[in-house]
Amino acid sequence: MEWEEHRPELVGYCYRMLGSAFEAEDAVQETLVKAWRSRDRFDPVRGSARAWLFAIATNVCLDLLRGARRRALAMDLGPAAEPGTPLGEPVEARTWVYPLPDHLLDPAELAVSRETVRLAFVAALQHLPPRQRAVLILRDVLSWSAAEVAALLDTSVAAVNSTLQRARTTLPAPAATPGPARRTTVPSTGAAPDTARRSAVAAAPGPAGGGVDEELLARYVDAFERFDVAALVSLLHEDATMSMPPFAWWLSGRDSIRRVLVASGAPCDGSYLVRTADAGGLPTYGQYRDGEPFALVLLGTGGGSITSVTTYLEPRLFPFFGLPMSSSAPRRT
Repeated sequence: MEWEEHRPELVGYCYRMLGSAFEAEDAVQETLVKAWRSRDRFDPVRGSARAWLFAIATNVCLDLLRGARRRALAMDLGPAAEPGTPLGEPVEARTWVYPLPDHLLDPAELAVSRETVRLAFVAALQHLPPRQRAVLILRDVLSWSAAEVAALLDTSVAAVNSTLQRARTTLPAPAATPGPARRTTVPSTGAAPDTARRSAVAAAPGPAGGGVDEELLARYVDAFERFDVAALVSLLHEDATMSMPPFAWWLSGRDSIRRVLVASGAPCDGSYLVRTADAGGLPTYGQYRDGEPFALVLLGTGGGSITSVTTYLEPRLFPFFGLPMSSSAPRRT
């Protein structure tokens, strides 16, 4: 049976459910192994292989989420830090929503629902109880019918509709991205979307106008590698944010970021950035320090400025993004 062809959309589903690239990959692998072991029980008369795989994946995710703490972004854990505040102790890895590279996802699905794999939206999904999360993703993101979801979860259409309504009401709106107002939606399911759902998806951050300002990115990389604080700050939106998982510490506002950068000296001297696969449409870079992997950097853009800088101090992410575990680049003079 050709089950491997369903891997990309299973990865996207499990990622939205679990909030972690690491766990999503593990969940999909476990799904395919379980499917292979129980292949004699698959009945094509009762449903498609896709529906069967999604049912297995749902159960795998629900099992993983049993008793698990909610994953989050730094902004969900507390208020912005004041400049001069120590970083504090790192927070354990299972706390964080981790990015997933776009190349692991189904291209057709990504083309119409990229906002639903952005960090802010995935973090918002983690507020929902697992079963509500599954129903909302299947119905409002992947456009499954209520009957299809009911069959997958072995419940009634009425129960699915009730669960979906509760999920839509509970889903919080992610923090809006600085910059021009923009509008995005998830694929239509045929049901009238309510205000909370529209607000949540519309606030998912991304480049304004659906494009990426490559000149802006090139200027940011140049300023970063020279550690030109004045040039870096000039590229930031006045309400830009900066965060650095695994630390809960984060900054809000261009002036706060400027003050921290000025006071920090040159902690990233010798670092350089290597462009890699986007994550939810966000430009993403591997940061190398003295040739060794140091951090994965995601840049939010909008209105001709940098709206967010999220720096994951987690070299384990490098292989997911196709980045080598060692690199070299000519030093600037």
